[in-house]
Amino acid sequence: MSEPADLVAEIERLETKLKEAKTSITRRFIGQERVVDLTLTALLCGGHALLIGLPGLGKTRLVETLSTVMGLDGNRIQFTPDLMPADILGSEVLDTAEDGSRHFRFVPGPVFCQLLMADEINRASPRTQSALLQAMQEKTVTVAGEDRSLGAPFHVLATQNPIEQEGTYPLPEAQLDRFLVQIDVNYPDRSTERDILLATTGIEEDDSNQVFTHQELLDAQTLLRRMPVGESVVEMILDLVRAFRPEEPGVSDRVAETVAWGPGPRAAQALMMTVRARALLQGRLAPNAEDVIDMARPVLSHRMALNFAARARGDSLADLIETTAASLGSTEAAA
Repeated sequence: MSEPADLVAEIERLETKLKEAKTSITRRFIGQERVVDLTLTALLCGGHALLIGLPGLGKTRLVETLSTVMGLDGNRIQFTPDLMPADILGSEVLDTAEDGSRHFRFVPGPVFCQLLMADEINRASPRTQSALLQAMQEKTVTVAGEDRSLGAPFHVLATQNPIEQEGTYPLPEAQLDRFLVQIDVNYPDRSTERDILLATTGIEEDDSNQVFTHQELLDAQTLLRRMPVGESVVEMILDLVRAFRPEEPGVSDRVAETVAWGPGPRAAQALMMTVRARALLQGRLAPNAEDVIDMARPVLSHRMALNFAARARGDSLADLIETTAASLGSTEAAA
């Protein structure tokens, strides 16, 4: 078989496993297909995800289910203002041997896992948030001057409550940029909420089963990078990212008057990966312009900000992203 035929066969096998994984996840996390797709996208791309939603919408349940289905060793940290870096990374303790000799022994913290749920991450102090930043970017932590590697793969799924901001510490831009996507978890519709009631208030609940192993997930992440991306899609990604930089020549008046700062090159990298994952989840071998439009909001919304005047007017960043992406898509289609 030729190399392209081998790649097609591998992608088709992965598509089959992903369908099975989605079926297993939705047995416990009912409805919210968009949320499931975006979290799977983050895992397939080897990235982290920021889940924004009110308490009680199933974010913790989703992460626990993902841990089971994807075969990952998972931990959960409830972030609070008094949480210290050592509570996340681990620390050295002094042990005394039977002969009276003493030595330091490292006790790893909960960050040493493959899937970490950082619950209400914005409630931790900046000092603790910065301790997690190295883990997210470098996949290592430094304790007592020694670098220690984390699990492979390593993913952080962090949650935030969009309403209650009292006593919180907003994440700095540098840390927000480390999240591949921002996922908005909204209220379920009436039909979905009815299904949730019936499924979760009886004597027994459906269980999810393991579909992937951690090595199979690593292999899937490698395969994703081998998926072809057409030149038109690459150019559209560049056009989209650069369209939100207010100082960019030729930017629209609306962006120039609305955006305080735009996305950097990491946003283009994130789009390049996520459009492949979306195509894969939909059973296609290569991404198209529709994938770029669909992934614009989850990839860009946490990587840019409105200026003071736009916030005072009540402008919507989500609306700006979606409108600009759709307009760009229409231009590409016309060309």
